[in-house]
Amino acid sequence: MRRPPPIAHRLCVCARIALILHATLPALAAAEEARRNVFDDPFVQLSSAIPPSECPAPPGPLMSEAEARAQAHGRIERGTSCFQSGRCRLPNAYLYDKEIMPRVQKAVAADGRFDATTSVWALGQRRWIWLQGCVRSADEASALEALVKQIDDVEFVVNELKLVPGASASPASGASR
Repeated sequence: MRRPPPIAHRLCVCARIALILHATLPALAAAEEARRNVFDDPFVQLSSAIPPSECPAPPGPLMSEAEARAQAHGRIERGTSCFQSGRCRLPNAYLYDKEIMPRVQKAVAADGRFDATTSVWALGQRRWIWLQGCVRSADEASALEALVKQIDDVEFVVNELKLVPGASASPASGASR
């Protein structure tokens, strides 16, 4: 007849299991934690000509509460340094974003060059605009970036546009098939 392991061995096994659970449960909880636009950063779609199968929507400014806590201090420093250095009239650079984004949307729509050939989203954070999504040519990406740079209160444009070659949907493209 086999004897059960000594109590010390059983405690050791239980302690190992507890350590493993302690280490993995927070990670599992964080993975399942809801992601949302914690800081309410403006994120809008500017055009939608390229189908989602070729150009999926970017995730936008979604993050978990833990990610938001990790970013909060840096956002405070970056936001207020603009005012402290005299480059901003508002006390925090992030306060501009809700004013800037409608101007970005209006400028892109009024320009008209991007409606039929791009799928682009814009994210605003501290007077910076991130352009995300897809364009059919490098010239389109450059033109869109240049257009947004001209908008009042935009400090910087981050061009994260991807080139997705393909037939242009624009009637001005000329050739028929």
